[in-house]
Amino acid sequence: MGSVVTPWPRLRALLAPRWLTHSIRNKLLAMALLPLLVVLPLLVGALVIWGNAAYDRLLITKVRSDLAVARGYFEQVLSEVGSGTQAVAASQALYHSLNRRDLPAVQSLLMRERHRLGFDFFNLYALDGRLITAGWLPTAVPPAELRAPASGPAAIHARVSTDQASLARLEPAELLALAPHLAPRLNIPLIATRSAVPTTRSVEDRALVMLATTPVRGADGSIVALLRGGVLLNQNLPFIDHINRIVYPEGSLPFGSHGTATLFMDDVRITTNVRLFQDERAIGTRVSQAVREAVLSRGETWLDRAFVVNDWYVSAYEPLVDARGERVGMLYVGYLEQPFRYVKYGMLALIVGIFVLVMILAALFSLRWARSIFRPLEQMNQTMQRVEEGDTGARVGTVSARDEIGALAGHLDELLDVIDDKTRALQRWAEELDAKVIERTQELAQSNASLQQAQAQLVKSEKLAAIGQLTASVAHEINNPIAVIQGNLDLMRETLGTQATPVQAELRLLDQQVER
Repeated sequence: MGSVVTPWPRLRALLAPRWLTHSIRNKLLAMALLPLLVVLPLLVGALVIWGNAAYDRLLITKVRSDLAVARGYFEQVLSEVGSGTQAVAASQALYHSLNRRDLPAVQSLLMRERHRLGFDFFNLYALDGRLITAGWLPTAVPPAELRAPASGPAAIHARVSTDQASLARLEPAELLALAPHLAPRLNIPLIATRSAVPTTRSVEDRALVMLATTPVRGADGSIVALLRGGVLLNQNLPFIDHINRIVYPEGSLPFGSHGTATLFMDDVRITTNVRLFQDERAIGTRVSQAVREAVLSRGETWLDRAFVVNDWYVSAYEPLVDARGERVGMLYVGYLEQPFRYVKYGMLALIVGIFVLVMILAALFSLRWARSIFRPLEQMNQTMQRVEEGDTGARVGTVSARDEIGALAGHLDELLDVIDDKTRALQRWAEELDAKVIERTQELAQSNASLQQAQAQLVKSEKLAAIGQLTASVAHEINNPIAVIQGNLDLMRETLGTQATPVQAELRLLDQQVER
């Protein structure tokens, strides 16, 4: 069976590579730089992510408050439509004019009140639905086609609450029955809009109206007529501009951003200060499909960035409902995202830059700090290498560290000094021993030479003794004849006497030879 290879060696090799395990300098550098190169970037990343989310939440919080302001004003205007209609219906001037059947006075009163309250129409109806007079008519008596009971206004009577004003989405015929003079504001050409729901319609001709119907009572409290007042929101530029001024006053948005406000009927902008090109308003453009589904289909409030006509805005949309609770439109406020996005990126870049600068400074400090640790160690290592190579005078020397490593470097120098002293003493003892050995060797050589000389002398003596013995033996053997010869010479000299004179020289030579 094959051996099973565990992942631990690979993991260990990955976490502790060879270059890291074979050098304490690399280990110290890794320890010093690891928090900077790993932890700080992770911290910067987390801070950037958190800062980006927090900044986005801050923008959303602002647009939520902007929507609350816009909704408050919208509801205030809607309430004023109801209260204004009730106030006119309950006014003594209207009561006395009706008692006198003074239609010009009634029409004049409704016209004055319409202009004072900012309404688009004030209509006074009989209980059977006939128009008695209106504040927008040029004369007190309405045309014949408006005096006849009509199904449109009657239907409106049935479905509009008489307690307070409400929104109403009206068909073209219904609005024309209420206020024909508003017809020019109805037909809004639809403009193809990016990300909008596809549609086959080309014109929006319905009306979105703030509508209030209040009974007019006689002296006995009975209802004698119905007063209807309202404000048409289609292309109502003063209304939307006023909302925008309330929500986004001049200078309220920094960095060159600007705020926008819009009223939608369904998903169509019927009044807005969002611009298409220069001063052309984006009336007739439509909301994106995502916003439509969230707000109109599900009834949610949209608080997020959204593509508005031709740019991204931090946007807030909420549904508008009619008296029956049906979602008939949307209220929108928002401000241009791009300046804030640039500021956000600038702030994040500044944060990253500060962290990078701090990381560089910290890295330099860490390297300097790490160098104060591994520099004495490197000096000690180099010193030991020089000592191994034979430089016994190598020392670490003075180090900047005043900690345990500095003390260790000093102890190493002291140890090397002790070793050097011991080595020198050993060398001195070795030299003395060598000298003694040499001296003893010389003495031994001399002794050997003397012994050899004595041996030579002894051999020579032995040889001489042998020669002497031989010589003595030879001499003994020779001395006897020589003694005979010497005796004979003496005898010849005595015998011959004077006759031996001629041979005296030969006799002397013989004597000399005998004496040798």
